[in-house]
Amino acid sequence: MTEVSQRSQFVIQALRALFHLVIVLSITIWAMFAWSFPLPGLVIGLGVFVLTVVIWALFLSPKPMLATDRFGQSLIELLLIGGAVAAMLELGVFWVIPVVFGIAAAVVGFLATAKR
Repeated sequence: MTEVSQRSQFVIQALRALFHLVIVLSITIWAMFAWSFPLPGLVIGLGVFVLTVVIWALFLSPKPMLATDRFGQSLIELLLIGGAVAAMLELGVFWVIPVVFGIAAAVVGFLATAKR
């Protein structure tokens, strides 16, 4: 690979990592605020956080624990993106922001996994 393509792959992977971080945080924040505080909200928020991170680690991490093909990874990634968009909408974020976030995350995920 040339230096330019290595740099562009690094930027795409960094953007994908940032999108994954926002996905995990938005789902976790939704889970915390969907139930009343302190006990059910914190426990469910922590449980959903752990579940989301485990799903990410199993399928989407740079070295996934369960090796799947590109289509399986894309399906899991799209499910997490959909969950994050739904969580943002449920939290009351203006609808344009989650829609743009979902489209951008899907495009970056596609570019990150596309074989060149």
